[in-house]
Amino acid sequence: MKKLICTCYTGSPISQTELYDLPLFKDTDKKEKLPYLIEITEVPDLNGDGTSNLEDVEMLLRSDKNVLTALDGDGDFRSEESIAFLKEADIVVTNPPFSLFREYVAQLMEYNKKFIILSNMNAITYKEFFPLIKENKVWAGYGFNMSMIYKTPYPNLLESNRRFVISKGYNPDEGYVKVPAICWFTNLDIDLRHEEMKLYKRYDERIYPKYDNYDAINVDKVDNIPEDYYGNIGVPITFLNKYNPDQFEIIGLAPERGEFVLQKKKYENAVQHNKDGYIQSGNKVNDGPVLAYETIPEKFPYYTAQNSSKYLQVLYARMIIRRKK
Repeated sequence: MKKLICTCYTGSPISQTELYDLPLFKDTDKKEKLPYLIEITEVPDLNGDGTSNLEDVEMLLRSDKNVLTALDGDGDFRSEESIAFLKEADIVVTNPPFSLFREYVAQLMEYNKKFIILSNMNAITYKEFFPLIKENKVWAGYGFNMSMIYKTPYPNLLESNRRFVISKGYNPDEGYVKVPAICWFTNLDIDLRHEEMKLYKRYDERIYPKYDNYDAINVDKVDNIPEDYYGNIGVPITFLNKYNPDQFEIIGLAPERGEFVLQKKKYENAVQHNKDGYIQSGNKVNDGPVLAYETIPEKFPYYTAQNSSKYLQVLYARMIIRRKK
């Protein structure tokens, strides 16, 4: 790597010697943040621990061995100024705004960039993002379904969240919160995606029921994928962390986003039955893979529908996969 380009924000113009006051390492109470560009051409082992790491970057930013430039615009990744820097990049490593994740990934793909980015695990189910996973253009990186600490402008009022934040050495009263289900996504080839998953379960139709509305059997835990079944299999989206394209093929997603392709049926005039006896609209039954029972299931809620004589339960999103022979 010849050059590391970083963009960051601070509340007022700063000098080269004031780099440590950037929010990279120190909070600022100023509401207006100005965008800056930092160019780092080398990261020597400044702390003498035998490797170059983020502590060395911190020490480097305290020194004058880098280039600090104020951006002309607001630093928005969609601006012509930011796109010009993007075109220079060989690899993009960042934490894009989750609300703009779809648009940001589309930009990375448009400019054919290699990347390592953070997002919530539910991004797997986005109709704009899942096709990239299915077509082996993007996959899980190292670090999947993690709980991370984020700084927000709001106080942390949830007791269990506060305890986690405190256990990691942060003050929840300063806006630090735990954010679960965070994953790295990348299009850089890594050893992880070529590791063969060891399978040991045997297929038994009593253990692996078929969905009522998709042509696939249900597997509740990724580790329980049967080693002798080569039809369609519905697995939790956490499967992506163990996905080896040489061992499996991704067929689709349940529920599908947009047009229904894999779904065999939609339930009409469905009703949701709750544990307290309350009955409400059952539209959610069409929002995922469904298991059908002859008798009322133990778990609530369950559903009934005009075009089904059985009792129905809708599951969380499933990735539909198939073993390769």
